[in-house]
Amino acid sequence: MFADGCTGVNRVLAKSLMVVGTSSNVGKSVLCTALCRILAQDGHRVAPFKSQNMSLNSAVTPSGREIGRAQAVQAAACGILPSEHMNPVLLKPMSHTLSQVILQGRVYETKSARAYFAERTGEIWNAVVESFRELERRYDVLVIEGAGSPVEMNLKARDIANMRTAELADAAVLLVADIDRGGIFASVVGTMHLLTEQERSRVKGIVVNKFRGDPSLFEDGVRMLEAYTGVPVLGVLPYLREIGIEEEDSVALEEGRYRLPQLPQDARECVKVAILELPHLSNFTDFDPLFLEPGVHAYFCRQPADVADAHVVILPGSKNTVDDLLWLRANGFEGVIRQRRAAGAFIVGICGGYQMLGEEIRDPEGQESKIGRVVGLCELPIVTTLAREKTTVLTRGQAAGMFATIPLSGYEIHMGQTVSVKAHQPFARVRTGADGVWRDDGAFSADSSVMGTYLHGIFDNDAFRRAWLSAVRLRFELRAPEDSFVAMTDHRSKAIDRLAATVREHLDMQSLYQLLLREEDE
Repeated sequence: MFADGCTGVNRVLAKSLMVVGTSSNVGKSVLCTALCRILAQDGHRVAPFKSQNMSLNSAVTPSGREIGRAQAVQAAACGILPSEHMNPVLLKPMSHTLSQVILQGRVYETKSARAYFAERTGEIWNAVVESFRELERRYDVLVIEGAGSPVEMNLKARDIANMRTAELADAAVLLVADIDRGGIFASVVGTMHLLTEQERSRVKGIVVNKFRGDPSLFEDGVRMLEAYTGVPVLGVLPYLREIGIEEEDSVALEEGRYRLPQLPQDARECVKVAILELPHLSNFTDFDPLFLEPGVHAYFCRQPADVADAHVVILPGSKNTVDDLLWLRANGFEGVIRQRRAAGAFIVGICGGYQMLGEEIRDPEGQESKIGRVVGLCELPIVTTLAREKTTVLTRGQAAGMFATIPLSGYEIHMGQTVSVKAHQPFARVRTGADGVWRDDGAFSADSSVMGTYLHGIFDNDAFRRAWLSAVRLRFELRAPEDSFVAMTDHRSKAIDRLAATVREHLDMQSLYQLLLREEDE
């Protein structure tokens, strides 16, 4: 609260600031993350909110609920634990026409787009309102993220993620545009034109994002945008090549660092990690730590040839395990995986990838596919049955086998129940906060070359990641770089701090705070 001694008026932060974009992937999530950290640094109780998200990158809350990864990152930026109310509706695409609807962190139903649009003005919107009110009650200010564009005219009447949420929250709105993709005048002016007069009145500022070069060269552009729209430009944010925070969705996989960049000159000493880019790939941020490690060359691959000389082959999580296993087999990956294992490479499966490494996947109720049974890769002695009940838990424990006693923490998001068909070494011994009962997780092959686990986030565990990379280097006689350690928790926190500092520098923070202040009589 800010007291104005001359006027006898108290000025307090308004409850909500909303960030909408001219399209998807213009930087809404990143800007919201920065604003969350800035407001928290300035002493405000702040929380993120996104009424509806569509993403296969998700996170688990302490209460065992599932939300979009971006809102979990934003909660960390606020210095608070994530909650299902921060993202009450999460859509997880399973095919071109079907999505799993997660409502306040629990599976609601698998629906077609048509059925979802027909119903979301009822029970689904009520959940959005309930979650917003819960956060509004607990925090000084909410930083709200929109989705896609607020003016997709064929969908606008049913859009709950943008201006309808802004009205619910009585929010001041920032409109973000990506200048790097071109067409910024058409996208900004067109968006403003297509909003209703009442909606336009909520837009209090424009933010130009991803500007390369000298921002003074765009001063005329700023004046033009303001003249065309009647809305002030509050900042021109620079293009940040490596932000260092977890990505919201798979659009990021098209960027350079996830591909096959030119190998460094000392590539002979690099651990080469090939991650299969499955059609229904989920939670690819599991592997961010490997992209940060010195002496590791990690990349996502779409062709079997890209796996040919890898020291490690990773089968990641999938939202449609059966179909992705069939895709993997049809595209020639099964043979090259066997070849790499015969050459001594390590094979790693996480969640859906773990299920694929077993002897069989069964889907008797058609949870993910119309195929009731498919033979797995037969690298681990397990069988998985897909079930209606979804497991979403935070998990702690310790590794087993060749990494025995190393502490582990992670999270599980899966609809499969996996059982052993013969004795084997588990990957870990774990327990959850829900029951505290110890149990086995995952499996090692008899020679420890193949390992599978349900635990997402295992490479975030610094001690485990170091021991695992040491084992790979030992097998292939690779030399570790002198500086080969990254502390992930510290790295991510510093990355958010750097992002927040950049946004502070290039955004008109005084004007932003003026938007957030409202007056109350003493």
